Amino acid sequence: MKRLIFLTILMLGLSTALQKSTPIQANSRLFNMSYLFFGNPNTYVSQIDKTKGSLDVVSPNYFDIKENGELEVTWRLDRSFINEMHNRGIRVVPFLANHWNLDAGINGLKNRDRLAQNIAKEIERYHLDGVNVDIEGVGQSYRDAHTDFIRLLRKYIPSHKEVSVAVAANPNNWPTGWHGFYDYKGLSQYCSYLMIMAYDESWESPDSPIGPVSSISFFEKSIQYAINQGVPKDKIVAGLPFYGRMWKTDGPTLDSKNINGMGISSTRVESLINTYKGNVHFDEKSQSPKATFKIPKGQSYFINTTKLTEGDYVIWYENEQSIKAKLLMPKKYGIKGTGSWALQHELPEMWNYYSLWLNKQFFADVPLDYWAQASIHHVSQKGWMKGTAQTAFSPGETLTRAQGAVILVRALGKAEITPNEYTFIDTKGHWAQKEIEVAREFGYVNGKEHNRFDPDVPLKRQELAQILYNIFQYPIKDIENPFPDMKTDQWSYDAVIALTQRGYISGYSDGTFRPNETSKRAHMAALMERMSEDFETKALAQ
Repeated sequence: MKRLIFLTILMLGLSTALQKSTPIQANSRLFNMSYLFFGNPNTYVSQIDKTKGSLDVVSPNYFDIKENGELEVTWRLDRSFINEMHNRGIRVVPFLANHWNLDAGINGLKNRDRLAQNIAKEIERYHLDGVNVDIEGVGQSYRDAHTDFIRLLRKYIPSHKEVSVAVAANPNNWPTGWHGFYDYKGLSQYCSYLMIMAYDESWESPDSPIGPVSSISFFEKSIQYAINQGVPKDKIVAGLPFYGRMWKTDGPTLDSKNINGMGISSTRVESLINTYKGNVHFDEKSQSPKATFKIPKGQSYFINTTKLTEGDYVIWYENEQSIKAKLLMPKKYGIKGTGSWALQHELPEMWNYYSLWLNKQFFADVPLDYWAQASIHHVSQKGWMKGTAQTAFSPGETLTRAQGAVILVRALGKAEITPNEYTFIDTKGHWAQKEIEVAREFGYVNGKEHNRFDPDVPLKRQELAQILYNIFQYPIKDIENPFPDMKTDQWSYDAVIALTQRGYISGYSDGTFRPNETSKRAHMAALMERMSEDFETKALAQ
């Protein structure tokens, strides 16, 4: 009897396509935006290039509020950049800022109807996609005026364009001051979303604690606060910091400058640590890294125009581990997505994993540079393959007949079906019993004997080739046998040739196929990714 089991994809010489990141469908991925403030218009496109298609919205500083409350279109506005972003499918939603100027913020809100109308006119003039309002440092007494300003913007700006609001994080439900200025619930009635500035848990001030810019509890509680205030989840965007903060812990510099929470770009931290052989400690509780280093006597280091001189320093910042921890939160709470402050200060390699971690299921045992990482995330997002534990995929484990049956049933849209009868005596009480019997009834699998399936036996390459061939009935071109270890009269020969011709499977570097090699979970993931379109088409057709 033909053993209709499952195969491994090529273990050696995998194609380059499998090693590249898999694009996430735009209609299913979580939202992501970032602010564009640093650099200049000549560098903006290159900054966007580094994001590798991760952004839905870019928010440059095109609009400022003058001290008299009037609108100023900044020197940064560049029509060619707007056109280029639109060609890439990225919306350009400039942010309106008072840059913590109290008079500008207050006068702008007093002048809110005229200001809102002028913003709407400039949006239409420059073919922009809306506005992100970032008014900060204004007292609570102007809270209602701020909400009304957003109402007016929504009134004057076409409904298909964005009106979003940057709001201070409020994880502790502070009712007054800067945090109390933002009426989350009231704003959400008019805006497209709230961009929660879930950072500056520590800040630049002698009064600031020495600690994380955004601990995981601070970040998570900021999301919870918005939900508890009644903001719809699809209007909540959690903002990540692309910077750290630095303190000089033994007094001012030789130039008498106090370093109390000075902002530092993520791109500068590693260089400082390496230059002065600093120590890095990842704080598990806050999910934040901390670096300490000492500048020796007679030496100095510049951060922009600030001269760091001899002494002891500490930096709390963001790294891959801390960012990944935050990227899990939007999915956990079902919110719209993420934002960030600000482009040019992130480590460019962050974009290799950002969208994947924001949108897909993650496994601790699948490193970012693992050859099948993109495939594993692809099939886990589809729900075709799940982990062997909550945070483990076990990519190197041998795939079993039971696992293969379950994967096929899921991929072909039959996971919710209950079998009409149970025929295999050796699957009673097995975790995959139902799916195995469903696969049998649809003709996907056969048992090794009439009433035995052998669910925990490893899968072989030729056996999965045969079952996939039975399901899809791929045509075969008349070619010379490419594999010296496959005979033309072998029971799986047509199946192997058919899948090879379609580029789904391949031989080893020595030219052999090795039909009896067992398959690994990572190889199954790679194969399923390659065949995604075929599985989806088949599932819809049945």
